[in-house]
Amino acid sequence: MKKHSVFRVFLAPLIALSWTASPTYAANGYPTVAIADYVLGCMISNGRSREVLERCSCSIDVISSIIPYDRYVTAETFHRMAQLSGEKGVLFHQTAPARNSTAEMRRAQAEADMRCF
Repeated sequence: MKKHSVFRVFLAPLIALSWTASPTYAANGYPTVAIADYVLGCMISNGRSREVLERCSCSIDVISSIIPYDRYVTAETFHRMAQLSGEKGVLFHQTAPARNSTAEMRRAQAEADMRCF
């Protein structure tokens, strides 16, 4: 068996598996998929142009420089769950942790809007 055949048969699948088994993270600690999700939502809200792509990318970069990823996830969860109707959504927008998390996200978003838009 040739040397490159061993690589192709044994090592290449292991390398491919290791790339797909763990999420990819940007330098700021946010998973690439979270960044892409934010930018896509931002572009849907603000227009689909190259300029908006750059502004939305700038926006998530600013937010990620202000809020660590775990607190970003918490804020996004509170925001999404607060959209529930009736009593189900009350816990997600009237409690102190929800208000604090939402306020932190709003401050970061305001800073991102000032710098990028």
